[in-house]
Amino acid sequence: MLSILIPTYNYNTLKLVKNLQYQGVKSDVNFEILVLDDASSNSQCSTENKKINALDHCSFLENEKNVGRTATRNILANKAKYNWLLFLDADVTPLDDKLIARYVKQLDKKQDVISGGIVYENQKPNHNQMLRWAYGRKKETKSAKERNKHPYNIISQNVLIQKNMFEKANILEANMYGLDIFFSYKLKELKANILHIENPTIHLGLESTAVFIEKSLGAIQTTFTLEKNKKIDTTARPLQRRYNQLNSIGLTAIFIFVCNRFEKQIIANLNSKHPSIFLFDLYKLCFYCKLKKNA
Repeated sequence: MLSILIPTYNYNTLKLVKNLQYQGVKSDVNFEILVLDDASSNSQCSTENKKINALDHCSFLENEKNVGRTATRNILANKAKYNWLLFLDADVTPLDDKLIARYVKQLDKKQDVISGGIVYENQKPNHNQMLRWAYGRKKETKSAKERNKHPYNIISQNVLIQKNMFEKANILEANMYGLDIFFSYKLKELKANILHIENPTIHLGLESTAVFIEKSLGAIQTTFTLEKNKKIDTTARPLQRRYNQLNSIGLTAIFIFVCNRFEKQIIANLNSKHPSIFLFDLYKLCFYCKLKKNA
């Protein structure tokens, strides 16, 4: 009934898989766990991950070449033998031992997609990971009640979806950051029936501030490219809507000027022990404004 699918790259997923396997057996449901490595360069991780093959109901597979997370998920979906697909990122861990049981209770419902949510540890991380931690806690950690107000905002780190719906929505295999926006957009286009429940995983894999900023700007570049190629509309993300508001009153040029004037101070804040998510939002909006201006 349930295929648990985990794309991984340079990450040891053995502990996660053992946890999920225990939960799967305990929940008394037909399940499988498939882990697909996207041509990792870390041989130590690969060696540990190969031990997954010794676990009942579990398989570890490897791509011959790096194809990106979206394409890797498609390969996993094609190999899955059950109709319900639970996608989990490699760098998450269940909040408790009821993750699988809570999802199993939803399998006979009429939803196409069931999202459990994501949380972050309470303990502050290292200084150079503060921005990622603060951003996740402020922007991504939301109750099911909050998430159901905007059901098509999907974080795919922890999501249960029917196979036929996934195959319709996950159709763009470009190796780019930020494709969750396209996936969510397609689900909305397809009028998928979505339910958000309280069943979070903890996101453990915190990037450094420098890497997180780079990935965030990469995701904005993806949004811009998708919009330019008419894959999504100009209001798909809050970022786009804020730009539209600025542009409608002729303030984009002034906004870019002010952001450029204070860019060094903004970057210094984002790298500090107390990064401002408000300033980070302004920084990303400025980057998007520049992309639009130079188009």
